[in-house]
Amino acid sequence: MMNPSEWFTEEAPGVASAFSLKVTKKLHEEQSPFQHLEIYETESFGNLMVIDGCTMVSTRDNFFYHEMISHPALYTHPDPKRVWIIGGGDCGTLKEVLKHPTVEKAVQIDIDERVTRLAEIYFPELCESNGDPRADLKFIDGIKWVKDAEPNSVDIILVDSTDPAGPAEGLFSEAFYRDCFNCLSENGMVVQQSESALFYMKLIGEMRGAMQAAGFPHLQTLFFPQCIYPSGWWSATIAGKQSLKQFRERDAANKPFDTNFYNVDIHKAALAQPEFFKKAFGG
Repeated sequence: MMNPSEWFTEEAPGVASAFSLKVTKKLHEEQSPFQHLEIYETESFGNLMVIDGCTMVSTRDNFFYHEMISHPALYTHPDPKRVWIIGGGDCGTLKEVLKHPTVEKAVQIDIDERVTRLAEIYFPELCESNGDPRADLKFIDGIKWVKDAEPNSVDIILVDSTDPAGPAEGLFSEAFYRDCFNCLSENGMVVQQSESALFYMKLIGEMRGAMQAAGFPHLQTLFFPQCIYPSGWWSATIAGKQSLKQFRERDAANKPFDTNFYNVDIHKAALAQPEFFKKAFGG
């Protein structure tokens, strides 16, 4: 929401907390068939995309999220060739995935084409790989896409979704994770943004429980900063068919591309478990 002093403020439900950015102008606003979209120019974070009142991506700090939802999983899988991104309409995750030379095909499935079209205008740096011949952008229901997929269709599924409400609500369910399990290859894994461990441990617990109930025997939650999201401290959870301990450290150390945040030490540090998390989930 905007207040009279021209600050955009997002309130975090149930935790008596809020985050604000000073804005200089509103660049765009529309109601798509699925959600309410706003683009602001901010004083110090560049452009800001807001969906249904929640901050989604900013020019200044998006690299934390996009790098950490993609590279840890891609360097854990032994040979990632086929990647699906469910959501991810701003195309930042797609850009990071396609930095990996092993990836032969990356399919991005977002129900709302307007998110991508606005990103192309206001976040063109995130859309630099949209024309890569390995990229396939689909504007359809990601839940149905996964449900209808054949077994052994994909190596990694990255669920780059909004919060578990509206169009994204079904992406946090046992049924969805079971469909992911069924279409993943032998070493397959699904990665889901899992909110703030400081604010939303209940949601993380429910999500991890749903992943286990869907058949995934191996789980790993990793942590990273994300300034514009509630608490400024975010997480992603990886669910794997096989062990998630096989980090391809040498490949990560010699990665043939640039990153702003991710490297070998960050990968290892992100897997460290806070004591309260260990007590809740046993590491």
